[in-house]
Formats: sequence, structure tokens, C-alpha cells
Amino acid sequence: MSISSFAQETMCFVGQQLVFEEAETVINSLTGSDFNAKQIERVCHLYGGMVDEEIRQAVTDGRHVEYSDQARTEQHYLMVDGAMYPTRETGEPWREVKLGRVIRAGNILPLCKDRNFVDGSTYVAHLGSAKEFFPRLEHEIEGLDNLVIVSDGAKWIWNWADDLYPRARKILDYFHAYEHLCEFARDCIHDEQVRRQWLDVQREAFLEKDPELVIKAIEQLRLDDKAAEKKRDNLLGYYRDNIERMRYRIFRGQGLFIGSGAIESAHKAVLQERLKLSGQHWSLDGLQKMAQLRATYKSNRWHKIVEYAKNAA
Repeated sequence: MSISSFAQETMCFVGQQLVFEEAETVINSLTGSDFNAKQIERVCHLYGGMVDEEIRQAVTDGRHVEYSDQARTEQHYLMVDGAMYPTRETGEPWREVKLGRVIRAGNILPLCKDRNFVDGSTYVAHLGSAKEFFPRLEHEIEGLDNLVIVSDGAKWIWNWADDLYPRARKILDYFHAYEHLCEFARDCIHDEQVRRQWLDVQREAFLEKDPELVIKAIEQLRLDDKAAEKKRDNLLGYYRDNIERMRYRIFRGQGLFIGSGAIESAHKAVLQERLKLSGQHWSLDGLQKMAQLRATYKSNRWHKIVEYAKNAA
């Protein structure tokens, strides 16, 4: 049976939002068609695979996204994170999908006090190693000259960013930095009132002064035992490694965002919203292809799927 280009596009569109069995019901109820869930799955995997192959070929050829002169110099944020997704693979029921989010600063709109709305992003998703993921990300950002990288402190991200984008401004997510401090304080400062007062002082130092003051305050704490001292040493090492990325007073003065919540919410909205629906357990091939389909949709690049469908029908 020949399937029209519009029907194939519809199968992809509904299939990347609903589990395939529900997609079958919705499509057939609205159109009077007689498609089944397995057909919808095959079509979704076909076009997700085509997106994946197009990106792979562009990376192999050394091509990257071309930006206008204006877009090239505009400020863009880059955030990267990984999250685990359920698979059917023996011995590995969960696998990590890495996700990158590129946001043009002009697309960040004020929603209300202390809250913003991001009106459009570009997403890069990949099931695989950082070595495989980063070239795909570079394909999207190589043409950008004004890059701000915000991350939670994972070394695999910072090592890549420092090597390839030394001129980019790099910011350690403030909320992760402060969360580490709170965890340390809970373990090592037992008086709750003293702990709260101490944390209030350090929060002000982080945001309004300099990170060296926080480091000094940690060093000066009198601790009870070796375990607490080890926790302090670990925290101090983390802060010292990231000290230039914790200049929050300066970053805020430059009007920069200091949190990476946008990439955490992206995992939920871009991937988990479909890939972690009830009962979903993926083959590795299916997980990669559906992640690509979701990233294409959420990046406002659905025209690619439309073109594929027209050429295939």
C-alpha cells in the first residue's frame, strides 16, 4: 500500500508525541485511515534515521550551520547535560542521551519577576559517547562568535569547552554550586540556626562579592572529624577548579544568566515528554531515531520531515 507524503508526515508528527498505539487511535479516528501502530513506528524511525544520517554526513564532511553576519555576532547560550532513558538492552536497562541546547539571547523574554520565557531553541540529541556527541554539537555552534557556556560542572563538558572554545565565556551553574555548599553545611554544621546564618553570608558572597570569600569561609570552619575534613577538601577542590566560572557578581553585572535550568527543563520537554511515557522501553536504534525526531520538532525544523516525506512518497 502506497502511503501519501501527508500521511507519512502525519504519522511522524503524532508518533513523536504519543505512544504508537495511541497515535494509531488518534490518526485513524481523525482521518478515517486504517494505519496500525507498527506502521507508525516504522515511519517515525525512518525519518528519525534520515535526520540522524544527514547530521552524521554533515559532520563527516566538516560542514556546519551557516549563520548570517548578524546572527554570528549575536550572543548565544549553550547548555549541555545528559539524562538516562529506559532501553530493552540486556544488562543495560538505562542508557544516557546527551542533549545540547543553543539559545539566542534575543529569544529570552521576561515573563514576570525573576522568570523568563525562551522563545525558540536549537537542540542536539545523541545516544552515545561524548566523543560522538560533541562533533554534532560543533556542527550547530561553530559559526557563532559570541558564545556563553553554562554547565553544572561536569568535567567532560568543561574539558571540551576549554579546548575548542577558549574565548567563550564559561559559567558554572550557580544553583549547583550553592547546592554543593548546602549539602556540605548540612553534614558539617550541626546547629541549624548557625548553619542558616552561615549559608546566608556565603550566598551573598557568591552573588554580590567574590568566590574567594566563600572558599576562605570554608577553610576557616572548625570541623569535628576526619570525615568532615574530607568533605571540605572535596568541596574546596571543586570550587578551586571552577573559580573563574563562579564570578557571579561579574556575570550578573554583564547581564548574563548564571543558571542552567534551561537544559534540565529541556530534557523534560524535548525528550522525557515522549521517551519516558508509561511503558516505553526502547531499542538503542529506536531511542536514537526518536530522540532525533523530537529534537527536530522542538528545534522548529519540522520542514525537514515535510521535505523527506515529499521526496519519499
